[in-house]
Amino acid sequence: MTGPRTVTRRAPGKLFVAGEYAVVEPGNQAILVAVDRYITVTVSDGALPGVVVSSDVGAGPVHHSWRDGRLTGAAGSPHVVAAVETVVRLLAERGRSVPPLAVSISSTLHEDGRKFGLGSSGAVTVATVTAVAAHCGLELTVEERFRLALLAAARIDPKGSGGDIATSTWGGWIAYRAPDRDAVLDLARRKGVDEALRAQWPGLSVRRLPPPRNLRLEVGWTGNPVSTTSLVTDLQRRTWWGSSAHRTFVGATGELVHAAVTALEDGDTEGLLRQVRRAREELVRLDDEVRLGIFTPELTALCAIAEHAGGAAKPSGAGGGDCGIALLDAEALYDRSQLRRRWAAAGVLPLPVSPAMEGVEE
Repeated sequence: MTGPRTVTRRAPGKLFVAGEYAVVEPGNQAILVAVDRYITVTVSDGALPGVVVSSDVGAGPVHHSWRDGRLTGAAGSPHVVAAVETVVRLLAERGRSVPPLAVSISSTLHEDGRKFGLGSSGAVTVATVTAVAAHCGLELTVEERFRLALLAAARIDPKGSGGDIATSTWGGWIAYRAPDRDAVLDLARRKGVDEALRAQWPGLSVRRLPPPRNLRLEVGWTGNPVSTTSLVTDLQRRTWWGSSAHRTFVGATGELVHAAVTALEDGDTEGLLRQVRRAREELVRLDDEVRLGIFTPELTALCAIAEHAGGAAKPSGAGGGDCGIALLDAEALYDRSQLRRRWAAAGVLPLPVSPAMEGVEE
């Protein structure tokens, strides 16, 4: 097998604009945007058999050995390991071997080891799949990159929607509907990864959206990292899940996301702001009903300050910490620095990020 001796790929982080929680069910739509904070993965020829993974957010290099198609060793980078295993399984199905690999990870989606809530797990999975495949001489389409990354991530967390993976793959603003992850995992187990790349994935839809006109994106971090998986799992264990209130939430979220997609496509600024406010209201209603802790004091303050400035704001993602977003009139008299000062006084760290219009890249 031939291939470049060293390959580097980077994938952007993501923010949810609307559709959180509902999107975990197959076929429900969400809007996301990629941001210019990245996970960078460099793959080179390894000096030892197997795979050596090193990361700037880890304790040091970890050596993994192959055993029956799986990597053994410390479990410090589960998404990286799952991504490598998934690509190697595809190579094996195509009759190709894999050389010893050295995989190095660097991130601007963390600070002092704490994640910002910008989709680091999805970004590292996409970047690893793409870099390992390129190093091994495997040509992949954009959708194949997404599918391999989702197969890898779903092995670790089948409840994850894959919205972060789609955003890191395509970049820009996207409308995303999740596939049935249990179904695609079962397909890959029964018929192989190669077949899963070619098959229909029920519920899956990804399409690019135009960025909003005359609006700027502001992002604040509460300083409280949160596990999206644990919040979603907690919600699914409650009696609310499957209830009439649940169905009402999913229906209302679907309506507002559809309206927000239309507003983006039509360049309707006020319409988009209106739907982002509706999205926040639905999350408030959900939090009031189930007491999940979506709205922390910092996220509540973030939204109130942005609304006072004339914008539309909400938590981005599962809430409970991590990031909130605000969309504000790019030409408004309200000073960006004033918004950021007020956020900082409320315990919210303004993050200097912008939309990243490209997905995974060299």
